[in-house]
Amino acid sequence: MTTSRLDARSIEGDTPAQRLLALLEVIAEKDQYFTLQSLVDETGMPKPTLHRMLQQLENSGMLQREADNRHYSKGTRLRRLAETLLLNDTVQGARHAVLAELVREVGESCNITALAGAEVLYLDRVETSAPLRFYLHPGSRVPAHCSASGKLFLAQMSPAQRRRLLAEVPLSSFTRNTITDIKALEIEIEQVRQQGYAFDDEEFLPGLLCIAVLAPNPSGVSNVGLAIQAPIMRMDRQRALECLPVLERAAAAIAQINQGAVPDSMDDLEIDKQEIQQLGG
Repeated sequence: MTTSRLDARSIEGDTPAQRLLALLEVIAEKDQYFTLQSLVDETGMPKPTLHRMLQQLENSGMLQREADNRHYSKGTRLRRLAETLLLNDTVQGARHAVLAELVREVGESCNITALAGAEVLYLDRVETSAPLRFYLHPGSRVPAHCSASGKLFLAQMSPAQRRRLLAEVPLSSFTRNTITDIKALEIEIEQVRQQGYAFDDEEFLPGLLCIAVLAPNPSGVSNVGLAIQAPIMRMDRQRALECLPVLERAAAAIAQINQGAVPDSMDDLEIDKQEIQQLGG
């Protein structure tokens, strides 16, 4: 029996909508038909609850019942959703192409990140072909205080914002280089703010060095970081700084892609007016 990456607890969720989405994630991983009982065994959820959820998904066209009336498969609407998503996901495709080209130029793994709460979230990643590398897949999260991108995100905040965030987050130690003292971290962040780039010098994983910049945002604060990661036996700080110009060019290219994906402000204003009229405003 295939074991899902989602456990029963995550399937339960906080709302009915979250539970349905979590169940769809489990179903999307399957390459065979499945039954109600197989999902009960896999998720540990009550059979009546799962039966009701499957009925909802079937009625909406996300799932369909097979000829034997016992097995389910992906419905036409779910397949169309997946196809439409891939067809129209040109922003992600363009950013991934920039990331892949950066990896080709520098020869090391690179990733695109964003700040999510007090953590850095990996939005996309391309691995180097070199035999020695660190695997950090998209969706991975790293504490901001020991991440090169995280320091850049923190450096954009006002001192009050930063204090408020860090006051609720333990500055956990992951290596002997992790900065766990708030005053030392503030000194590091100020330096990052002035120089416009940041290092993770074996602060999260032993033997891993990272240099990061932000994708510039004309509107102000950026929530997109771009980073190079490499084993210290192949990259030290000086070598990382030599890669900085190509890293900054790639960040500028990603910023241009992001800006091109934002609808024209006048279009947004017209849509807002239409929505207000529909609501009777």
